[in-house]
Amino acid sequence: MYFEILIVAAIIIFIMAYNGNISTSQFIDDNEMLFRKLKEDDWDFYVKMKYGDGVNPNALFNKRIRNGVMVAGILLFFFITKLNYIKIIFAILVGVAIFKYEYINIKSYYKRHLNEIDEMLPHYLKGLEILIQHYTVPVAMGKSMNDAPPIFREGLQQLVNEINAGNDTINPYMEFAKTYPVRDSMRMMRLLYRLSLGRQERKQEQLLAFSRSISSLQQKARDTKYKNRLEKMESKTMHMLVTTGIGVMILLVLAVLQMMSV
Repeated sequence: MYFEILIVAAIIIFIMAYNGNISTSQFIDDNEMLFRKLKEDDWDFYVKMKYGDGVNPNALFNKRIRNGVMVAGILLFFFITKLNYIKIIFAILVGVAIFKYEYINIKSYYKRHLNEIDEMLPHYLKGLEILIQHYTVPVAMGKSMNDAPPIFREGLQQLVNEINAGNDTINPYMEFAKTYPVRDSMRMMRLLYRLSLGRQERKQEQLLAFSRSISSLQQKARDTKYKNRLEKMESKTMHMLVTTGIGVMILLVLAVLQMMSV
């Protein structure tokens, strides 16, 4: 009897949600500030890195919240006839796991493409270095915007706006580095900030130090790429050897069995 009631109630809730009488999206929007505290610091970076500017990180985060809440709610709904603390905790844990799954998935994507992503910043800085030889750092960054990787453009615009608004501290540079936590981004932003403060007579000397740091980053990226290729080749070779060895053993066993049966 209870099961039939649950089915009927589930159908009613589904129809109400479908017709818009019940809205999980509205619930999330009404409590947006509370849910924002659950958002990981690097979530926006990972979303932009994987999907580009075409996807809103906040909208995708709200979808994560909605999925987690719905799964936890469905489990509680089915446990309602025999509800206890263990089942409540279990439902909440499953909901949290669903919520975290997308973050773990998108972070693993970043790790799989780590070298490719880490190459973007030094590649951009190399072009910026050429512009800095003729312009101040803020002007050079503004002129480099169109040629910068799309992932960095929003952060660069915010950085330039902060500087143009009169913020001559290191904070805008550090905010950029926190928004885009790629390899050595903190160190490179500190170097860029020092370069922006440097006197004209020391500019060439600071540019040389900046250039050496960029070259070092590019070399690290190349070394990592070659290392990954070598490891992939070694893995394929080992897989081939193991497969060949197993095949030879099977043939030997079959040959021995055939000789014994003669």
